[in-house]
Amino acid sequence: QVQLVESGGDSVQAGGSLSLSCVVSGDTYSVYSMGWFRQAPGREREGVATLYVVTGDSQYADSMKGRVTIARDNAKNTLYLQMNSLKPEDTAMYYCAAGRYIDFVDLFHADKYTYWGQGTQVTVSS
Repeated sequence: QVQLVESGGDSVQAGGSLSLSCVVSGDTYSVYSMGWFRQAPGREREGVATLYVVTGDSQYADSMKGRVTIARDNAKNTLYLQMNSLKPEDTAMYYCAAGRYIDFVDLFHADKYTYWGQGTQVTVSS
């Protein structure tokens, strides 16, 4: 089993920045793929950024490219998401997800991930 705990969500004004963290515990050796997803009320969960924890290879949703950076600190078993130039449409619950190997083309498919955190709320006001 793997446990994920997110933190760092907050209320900010448009143009602001936030850094989200996700601490991974449990059977961390089994985790190869990780990602940040978000879900706004009435909308489907969507991928924001993904990363292979061993290689560091990452990819970003088109809507977030240039504004977010995903990174990991394997020594601390922590995944990060740095978000800049936030917009009101970025308002959502942000979730950390983890799983074994997921094919690169499937990394934005939420159903491919086994483990999920409880989420951290990001609210961006105009």
